[in-house]
Amino acid sequence: MVTKSLDQKLARILADPASKDFILADAKDADMAYGMASAGKSPEHHAHEGRFRSLAEYRELIRQNVKQGLVDIMLMSASTNDVLTIKEKLFENSAVTPAARANDTTDIHLAMGGVYPAQPSRPFRTAVIDHIMCGKVECSPEERKLGANLGLYSVTFNNNLDLDLRTLEAYKEFRIEAERKGFRHFMEVFDPNAVQASIPDLGRFINDMIARTLAGVAGKGRPVFLKIAYHGPAAMEQLASYDRTLVPGILGGSSGTTFDAFFQLWEARKYGARAALYGRMINNSEHQLSFIEHLRGLADGKIDDPAEAVKSYHGALQKLGIRPYRSLEDDLKSSKRATAYGGGATAVVVDGGKNKEGGKTVDKKANTIKANGEPDFSKMTAAEKIAWNKARRDRIFK
Repeated sequence: MVTKSLDQKLARILADPASKDFILADAKDADMAYGMASAGKSPEHHAHEGRFRSLAEYRELIRQNVKQGLVDIMLMSASTNDVLTIKEKLFENSAVTPAARANDTTDIHLAMGGVYPAQPSRPFRTAVIDHIMCGKVECSPEERKLGANLGLYSVTFNNNLDLDLRTLEAYKEFRIEAERKGFRHFMEVFDPNAVQASIPDLGRFINDMIARTLAGVAGKGRPVFLKIAYHGPAAMEQLASYDRTLVPGILGGSSGTTFDAFFQLWEARKYGARAALYGRMINNSEHQLSFIEHLRGLADGKIDDPAEAVKSYHGALQKLGIRPYRSLEDDLKSSKRATAYGGGATAVVVDGGKNKEGGKTVDKKANTIKANGEPDFSKMTAAEKIAWNKARRDRIFK
């Protein structure tokens, strides 16, 4: 079997604080959150075309991106992992590591018209570890090598004692089962999706919760790396310098412009991030293989200017005869993007390293959610209403 690039990079990162290795993942687990819209529009972003891709088309994109070999991890749902990893053996001769989403908290239950994302997150697991590892409810030791032995486990802290304790208890239960079965995981920490009280410094809150959560976790129970929303240079640098056994990574968030995607990875890497998992940004791109190629160039330091990467990407599209969604001028601009699956509580605008709120990620929901969890449009400005509705549309694409 081919040595996995993830294992090599993790070993080098942990052994050498100055390592420039960077882990890149394609998050193709949208069917664990969305329904018919999981695979994205076909053709994507064309307003006149209302058809969504099928799950079969989505899985074909996964095959193509794995064959390219530039990502280190392919994150999938348990069902897609069963088809591609266990039955097709797609990863058997690949340096790409298969992974599956191991839980699906209620803030990513995103049925059209549903209100779950606006209500405080509850822990929940559809996936079964044994199903991920061997495709059935009980695996023999030999069978555990058939599927994925890496999963994504997500937690959402809402600054609510009872809710957050339930989240921590569920995570503890998962960790114990995973360690007993030799199943590795990486931990995703979502921003609060329905906070009960304002959090002045969200980046610090997330960092503190990560440190507190993992302080009592030893040995093989610890996550191999982290996946969090990017809250800017100060928060990332603080987390990266706190404990070098933690490997910090970022999530992409909603698509935005190509500059948004490239700049976020470039800046996060500069300030200590060693991993990036992009789902919607890759899935909504005009040509996924070219998009990934440019992400890889930025991740490895072969491209050191996100604006130049955007120009190069447009050049690649031109050679392929693919019309870009935006003009080069517009694609070089930053935009306001939601970080959460459901259009979420936080929004980030990159602009030369700072966003429109002075470099801080701002909680937009704290004062605009009713007690029943639904948006209170009476307390929103016109711009906030537009942003809210745009974010809901964004959830069509992962």
